[in-house]
Amino acid sequence: MSTQTFFVTATDTDAGKTLVSCAMLLAARAKGLSTAALKPVAAGIISIENEAQNEDVIALASCCSLPLTFKEINPVCFPEPVAPHIGAAKHGPELDATKLADLCQPVLKQQANLTVIEGAGGWRVPLSDNETMADLARILGVPVILVVGMRLGCLNHALLTAQSIQADGVPFAGWIANRSDPDMRAYAENLGTLKTMMPAPLLAEIPWLDTQSNLDEAAKYIDLEKLLPG
Repeated sequence: MSTQTFFVTATDTDAGKTLVSCAMLLAARAKGLSTAALKPVAAGIISIENEAQNEDVIALASCCSLPLTFKEINPVCFPEPVAPHIGAAKHGPELDATKLADLCQPVLKQQANLTVIEGAGGWRVPLSDNETMADLARILGVPVILVVGMRLGCLNHALLTAQSIQADGVPFAGWIANRSDPDMRAYAENLGTLKTMMPAPLLAEIPWLDTQSNLDEAAKYIDLEKLLPG
């Protein structure tokens, strides 16, 4: 099978980028496809066996079939869970979208059947005073998947983000609805509105999971025929 790479962004923080990214990778692995992941910039570390690691990166690594190191998956990690430009100002190094794209190349060159590049925060999260996460996606030039955290306010966030993706001239592959609030009112109506108004197809719908870290369960809702047609 040919190779496919996606850049996964979201309407905002905690919308479910890592859950969705891992679900995509696991769904592909279940079909015997090779998988790889990147999270060029991460923020926030925990101690595991006296070693500092980022939880999102650990999750992504567990879903890769290729033997990638944490450093290959995540070239830049800041200790505090803050926006990338704030982490860079406090701890260095200064972030540059072109340099970050270059740091992604060792993994991209391995040409897994499916490679997922997970962004940090939302589409317009700053990398510096002059660049945002959108600039990194634009330089990488791969199709974007938008994770919509289904909760109050998601309509405005989703439509504005979709508009911004299109305005930046980046291929917009589609969006995935992740029910991040189990008590969201008028869920079906909100989903229907987005189906009508979003300028790209709905690729998957992940319901509320009792354990949001249940990656295997989330993978069941990924339709590979929509994600990887042909």
